[in-house]
Amino acid sequence: MNDPHPQPTELDDARRDASGAEFGNTSAAATVVPVQPKAAAALVAAFTLVAMIVLAVAWEWWLAPLRLGGSLLVLKALPLLSALPGVWRRRLYTMQWASMLILLYFAEGIVRGWSDHGLGARLGWLQAALAVIFFACALAYVGPFKRAAKRAAKQAAKQAAKQTPSEPTPPA
Repeated sequence: MNDPHPQPTELDDARRDASGAEFGNTSAAATVVPVQPKAAAALVAAFTLVAMIVLAVAWEWWLAPLRLGGSLLVLKALPLLSALPGVWRRRLYTMQWASMLILLYFAEGIVRGWSDHGLGARLGWLQAALAVIFFACALAYVGPFKRAAKRAAKQAAKQAAKQTPSEPTPPA
């Protein structure tokens, strides 16, 4: 109860991210309308990420490994696994870097979809589809926060311009 630094909530994160600074520290943050997070997009992104982890492990161990008995390509699930806690908690920073990371899995899915045969090709296309779904959901979740931060920065710049007296321009 008496903790001087309580854990930030999702609403605190939204306010901080929307204003570009800790809320309460700038006058611009007081006038920023809070961002309504798209919970459905974050939920679909989290479940898609879990599906990609399961797919990566199953693909490289049992379903269609490159070598009989499994391959070390199963380790490709580790970067996805490292992103899972932040995506599950709807952290904006994690959503941003995970959306860039997922493009590698999209590329691998396309390559293996075109080059493999049989089940391996179908799994490649499935991975590419899951990557597209995750990417779209991550962007749908992060987008409103980015737009709000841009609006807050513009508003802060306008307020700063109003507060500084304009200097007379010398004649040419």
